[in-house]
Formats: sequence, C-alpha cells, structure tokens
Amino acid sequence: MPIARLLSRERVECVDAPVDHAGVIARAAALLAGPAEDPGPPAAELAARLAARERLASTGLGHGVAIPHCRLAHLDEPRGAFLRLSSPVDFAAPDGRLVDLVFAMAVPEQAVAGHLAHLAEIAGCFSDEAFRTALRHAEGRDRLAALLLGETA
Repeated sequence: MPIARLLSRERVECVDAPVDHAGVIARAAALLAGPAEDPGPPAAELAARLAARERLASTGLGHGVAIPHCRLAHLDEPRGAFLRLSSPVDFAAPDGRLVDLVFAMAVPEQAVAGHLAHLAEIAGCFSDEAFRTALRHAEGRDRLAALLLGETA
C-alpha cells in the first residue's frame, strides 16, 4: 500500500475535539514534524507551507477526504500524516462535502515527479469507498493505524 511507505504509526491521530481548517493544518504539520525519535522539519515551517499550498487551491478531493501537501527544500524523504476528525471541516471540496479524513504529505523540493506520483496513489486509495468506510469506523488510533499501514489482524 503506498500510504505505508509515507506513514508511521506515530503520525496517525484521531482528533476528537472540534478544530477549524487552520487547526487541521497546524495539527497535520505537528504530526509531519514527527516524534523526537524521528524528527522532521519544524512544525511552524510545515504549517506555513501547507497553508500556502491551500491558498493556491483546495486539497479537498471529495467524499470527505483532503490531502494537504507541500514540498520542502531540506526534507530528505517524503513523509505523511493522517488525521481522522470527529467534527468535519470545510476544505472547499468539489462535492461540497465537509472533510473528516485528512492525509497530509510533505516531500523534498526536488521530488516533483515523485510528489505527483504519491498524490495519485493516495488519491487512488481514498477513492475506495470501502477503505474510507473502514477508516471512519475503526475503533481507536491503533486500529486506524493498522488499516492505513496495511497490517492484517
């Protein structure tokens, strides 16, 4: 599964408190920055880059899914983060539906082709209704992470 190449269990979160669009971007940036044992770029820089990309055009795909993404010059390899929102947020998706599933991604600045390939693969995964439904009904962060990482059990 392409998502598993970008994601770690530590960068999966169930967001139970209501947040707005900016709050989702900030939380995604914090996850992308990573835990102490796998640090990435500073969260503030990631949040600024994700927000700048959102101003260009919405990353809402439809079906309650958004894929905020950005490129960074000093990032060594792509990384992803996933948030499931208990209170959906407006990402100006083409179908008008609020977003409750967010896969954020940061890639190295020079990886233009790889960036587009990752976006296409992720969009393909989230186009699967059964996958979206399983994510929405997964009980707890551990089960959610297992689904995203393609772990069986």
